[in-house]
Amino acid sequence: MQDPRVRFSCAFLLSLGAFLSLAGAAAAVFWWVVFTPPRWKSIRHVRAAGVTLLLFGLIAAVMTLTGTDGFSYFARMSAILLVGTWVYADSCAGDFLATGSWLLGPRIGFEPGMIAEMAMGMAQDLSVDFSRIRFAMMQKGRPWGMSRILPAGRILICDALRRAEDTAEILATRGYRGGGTVCTRFSTPPLEIMAGACAAAALVFAFLLR
Repeated sequence: MQDPRVRFSCAFLLSLGAFLSLAGAAAAVFWWVVFTPPRWKSIRHVRAAGVTLLLFGLIAAVMTLTGTDGFSYFARMSAILLVGTWVYADSCAGDFLATGSWLLGPRIGFEPGMIAEMAMGMAQDLSVDFSRIRFAMMQKGRPWGMSRILPAGRILICDALRRAEDTAEILATRGYRGGGTVCTRFSTPPLEIMAGACAAAALVFAFLLR
């Protein structure tokens, strides 16, 4: 999607609909099938999505064994995962900043948008660093398991905190005190307007059949 406003609105509406009912989860998956071609390319990290889906399955199994509706949980969370992976893969640098400034104004909306941009950039950096650590372990011929993941996670967290501190120092050095202006133009093709309308309809459908 070219317009980040429509993209984030669709993600919010579909996720809320999937959370409300199974019908909303089915509608969210159907929307994902129709409006995100090519579909499987919208999942940037297939392995991470698969691990997350497996975790949802384990939780659903425990819920079923304890007498609660594990299938409903698995279906809803799987639909939300699909929507989330699509938003992550389709997002570009500056989308959160532009949308925040458009939604809440140049001063109030600039800071949440900037924070979201920094969080997205940090997530991408963590993914790249994790891949590099894993590749280095493979080159050294060391087995990759839980004993390696925990130290790697500690390194990644410390590195992320260091980067955040460096970014804060750079902003303070440049005299940033809050607010800002983003000059951007949004392009909204008719197909994206249709996608937004269908996402809103999916939410209404989920609410009526909850």
